[in-house]
Amino acid sequence: MRRALLPPLRALLKAGAAARPPRPRLPALSGLGGAPAAGGGGGSELNTLPSFGFLFDIDGVLVRGRTPIPAAKTAFQKLVNSQGQFSVPVIFVTNAGNCLRQKKADELSHLLGVSISQDQVMMSHSPLRMFKRYHEKCVLVSGQGPLLDIAQDLGFCQPITIETLREKYPLLDVVDHDRRSNLLYPSAVELPKIEAVVLFGEPVRWETNLQLIIDVLLTSGYPGNPYHHESYPHIPVLACNMDLMWAAEAQSPRFGHGTFMVCLENIYKKITGKDLKYEVLMGKPSKLTYQYAEYLIRAQAAGQQWKQPIQTLYAVGDNVMTDVYGANLYNRYLEEDSRKGSKSRIQAKVAGGRGSAALSQDDEIDNSWENELASAAAAHCRSVLVCTGVYNPHTEVPLDTRESITETVFHGHRDFRFDPGLVEPDHIVPDVDAAVDLVFQLENFAAN
Repeated sequence: MRRALLPPLRALLKAGAAARPPRPRLPALSGLGGAPAAGGGGGSELNTLPSFGFLFDIDGVLVRGRTPIPAAKTAFQKLVNSQGQFSVPVIFVTNAGNCLRQKKADELSHLLGVSISQDQVMMSHSPLRMFKRYHEKCVLVSGQGPLLDIAQDLGFCQPITIETLREKYPLLDVVDHDRRSNLLYPSAVELPKIEAVVLFGEPVRWETNLQLIIDVLLTSGYPGNPYHHESYPHIPVLACNMDLMWAAEAQSPRFGHGTFMVCLENIYKKITGKDLKYEVLMGKPSKLTYQYAEYLIRAQAAGQQWKQPIQTLYAVGDNVMTDVYGANLYNRYLEEDSRKGSKSRIQAKVAGGRGSAALSQDDEIDNSWENELASAAAAHCRSVLVCTGVYNPHTEVPLDTRESITETVFHGHRDFRFDPGLVEPDHIVPDVDAAVDLVFQLENFAAN
């Protein structure tokens, strides 16, 4: 029997628990309310070929900011054999988007003491490789880090940064008085029409990014022109990483890209009276992210010539509203009508309910990628919540549980429904090392 939910999560779920359909009861880690039962092996003989794969979050699971979490290195020694090769498929699924995959792979290799390839790293923006419709267009990119390198690595041929836009239109950025331009007239150099906006992650100067993105949206891609409110819907916006908060070295979570998106959405609506629309939302908890992650898991298993089909994905994370919600949402997707209408499901609304993030089946995803994603083989995606990041099992439960109504506690994105059944983890464990132990026991697996 699975352990009872820890108090803060129990308070969060109380209001909707009565209405939610029962979810499968899985064993919990011993020492946290029950002993785990035998797993996928079903017998005493241990399995040495994996029929499962790991999807590891990074921030709050392996590191806090730049500080390694002690359990991480121990956990990964259990995942590799004596030659340092992985014994099970492992993908790192992070909502970060401020660097190239190779840099993140190098950081993880140093941190964990095992060799990680860039093919094992999935950034929040990785699925943008599929959106070839936009690769030849002039797109405005927002975020930080080597934005042009990231965009070009994903296939974009004409990316423009916020800083470039600011330089070409120096009269637009005036919030910071010390950065105001001394030029009295706009630049004579015209940029091509901006045909889409790509939000990679939280920027450094929020006021500049907010102002210039709004300028682009309200001028249909010509930010030097006056606003014209009749141009609705606006040019496409593709957004990566919806995390409202994330865990760094500070005692409390820090603002994430989701907070920036809240600002952008509210400014746009305040000015226009209309909702900002997203062409696609990616990064956890979107289904598209997990579909792409499963594709990477299967590719890794094929590369290692593991013949056993991957039946179960274990998503290990620290954030109820992204890691747990996303894994459970994908599990629901797999279990509802697997293999039936997979093409249409891939194009289904990535957002969880209010319907602003629909993908165009014919235009958005290249057919080769579509066929790859349509051949999903997993039967389940299980959520494993660790207590080393955003989720804190010791948070005091509000005296008045009515304060925990969905509108005040739901930290997910605007376009996702609050569903109590999606924020209940299959397992809660102290840290990533305990998560690996639990999964090995559930799967009756022994690394060779």
